[in-house]
Amino acid sequence: MAAGPPPAAEPPFAFPHPRGGPPVRLSDLGFGPFQEPSFAPYASRGLVPGRVAFESRETYRVLTGDGERLADLSGRLRHSAGEPADLPAVGDWVALRDVPSDGFGLVEAVLPRASRLLRKAAGEGCAAQLLAANVDVLLVAASLEREPNERSLERYLAMAREGGVRPVVLLTKGDLDARGAERALPLSALLGGVEVIAVSAASGAGLDRLGRLLAPGSTAALAGPSGAGKSTLVNRLLGEERQATRTVREEDLRGRHATTARQLFVLPSGALLVDTPGLRELGLLDGASVAAGFPEIEGLARGCRFRDCSHDGEPGCAVARAAASGEIDPARVEARAKLVREAESLALRQSVGAARAERLRWKAFTGRPARERARALRDGGGER
Repeated sequence: MAAGPPPAAEPPFAFPHPRGGPPVRLSDLGFGPFQEPSFAPYASRGLVPGRVAFESRETYRVLTGDGERLADLSGRLRHSAGEPADLPAVGDWVALRDVPSDGFGLVEAVLPRASRLLRKAAGEGCAAQLLAANVDVLLVAASLEREPNERSLERYLAMAREGGVRPVVLLTKGDLDARGAERALPLSALLGGVEVIAVSAASGAGLDRLGRLLAPGSTAALAGPSGAGKSTLVNRLLGEERQATRTVREEDLRGRHATTARQLFVLPSGALLVDTPGLRELGLLDGASVAAGFPEIEGLARGCRFRDCSHDGEPGCAVARAAASGEIDPARVEARAKLVREAESLALRQSVGAARAERLRWKAFTGRPARERARALRDGGGER
């Protein structure tokens, strides 16, 4: 008797829906070749992969192959995290353990990130804040109600490129400016050639072009200042009113936060979208972030006479020659210099803070009895 056709291969890590509905392919949530090898050890322990869609006070809403789950952090993960950015963020893939007794899952591990959006946390400190993980495209919203702030946009572009994310600028509220599409090209040139798209959630203009960036299974993040029309655009892409919207004050065109927390949505197109609250400040963490935001200047810098040229009057500076000839915008050179100074200042504060912490650690250690210090050193460290 002839053998029948072989059974169709099961999608990796797809699980039946608990209510009898169709299983969810994790590839539809962005799970792919990057995540599969790192998850394999957890699969052998009976854990399942999930993607963080929402976080609030270390309680997570996680999308899995068998639906949406609520989850807490495991104690081991919480205590092993060196800094807040080591904990799960929206967009992260995690290894999840089922806990039937309370209906919650337990996040045991965060899988390696394919990309990240990382900034200096707001305020005077030096800590890093992870805005989103495993993002393919960062959509930076800038409202056409006002003149786009190039210096602010440069910070978003630098953050994206440093984290391995493709940046695209969206000129939103295109229905309020008939020249919106015309303004995209010169702004792109001023920003080093980044793609700029004029869109309108009200009229639908530009949404077809935006839709080509939102392929099924891909992940985009939407960021920008309050009042840029992000929530309205999210609602248009979702096809329903899911995000609250608020008006912009007429006297200064400043918006109020409509979105108060980062959240991952699955769009009808099959793409995934992270909506983020408006950012009042966007501090970059290091010089690598700055360099990533000015690719045309970094390319020219390879022609400078001195490898450590700061492009501030040194002889043989290729960047200064290009700025003087009009090949690049001098304002871009000055903006880069300002961000370099900011990054250097932050690095100095981090270094001073680390040195102070080390002094305090050793002060506490040397104040312990000699026998206890000797035992601590023999066991491999100054602290027990």
